[in-house]
Amino acid sequence: MRSLRQSTPLAVTGKYLALAFYVGFALFPLYWLAKIAVTPDRLIYSEGTALIPSRFTFDNFRTVLLATDFLAYFRNSVIVSLGTAAITTCVAAMAGYAFSRFDFRGKRLVVALMLITQMFPLLMIIAPIYKIVAAVGLLNSLTSLIVVYTAFNIPFATFLMQSFFDGIPKDLEEAGMIDGCTRFQALRKIVLPLTLPGLGATLGFVFTAAWSELLFALMLINSNDTMTFPVGLLTFVSKFSVDWGQMMAAGVMALVPSCLFFIFIQRYLVQGLTSGAVKG
Repeated sequence: MRSLRQSTPLAVTGKYLALAFYVGFALFPLYWLAKIAVTPDRLIYSEGTALIPSRFTFDNFRTVLLATDFLAYFRNSVIVSLGTAAITTCVAAMAGYAFSRFDFRGKRLVVALMLITQMFPLLMIIAPIYKIVAAVGLLNSLTSLIVVYTAFNIPFATFLMQSFFDGIPKDLEEAGMIDGCTRFQALRKIVLPLTLPGLGATLGFVFTAAWSELLFALMLINSNDTMTFPVGLLTFVSKFSVDWGQMMAAGVMALVPSCLFFIFIQRYLVQGLTSGAVKG
């Protein structure tokens, strides 16, 4: 009798077709982004929805790099995203370890308050945050974005790190402390190496969130010198027209650091996602 787990050729073909459809659906916007970026301006509207342009050009990339402030926007986004990711991951790791290993008075209240912070829509709190940032003199500074992004990402990152710490048996730490380690040494030498996948996953999620954030960057930054990439893209939109070619070229180049970042942490990210999702 044929095993129920053995897939028929038709089922295998269907799975691959479904996977191919999903991959194509996910990658098509990126293809269209690159396609518009290498299409000459005069052909963007005349060729309409042609999948392949009749002519290719890299003038849009050259113009973005040499005639705009894109490199400044790019640098600012890298500073803000890396700063936010590093600070958030460090704080979340410490908080997640505390929630996972210790029972203290007010623990449930702290967890509830952190969850409540995730319930409010950003449009509701943007005005109070703007007034606070203006009162402390941090408007038009990258520091304000790092502080705000860190504050909003810490709750989710903390719960994510707590799930990874929960998956590490306490017996490992206790064995290390029996052998003479302090709790901090056990954390540094035993627990943290085991949570590298979780740290990589948290770092990747926070970096992506900070890299693509627009609302706070738009409200708190008004100077060209401190604009981040998402806000800088709006400079390609004028009152009567949109420079689609240059905007798409800037978008293609903005994908490079995030892709390189995820390639760098890919091994840890995959391990972190699987270990955080499966317990036992």
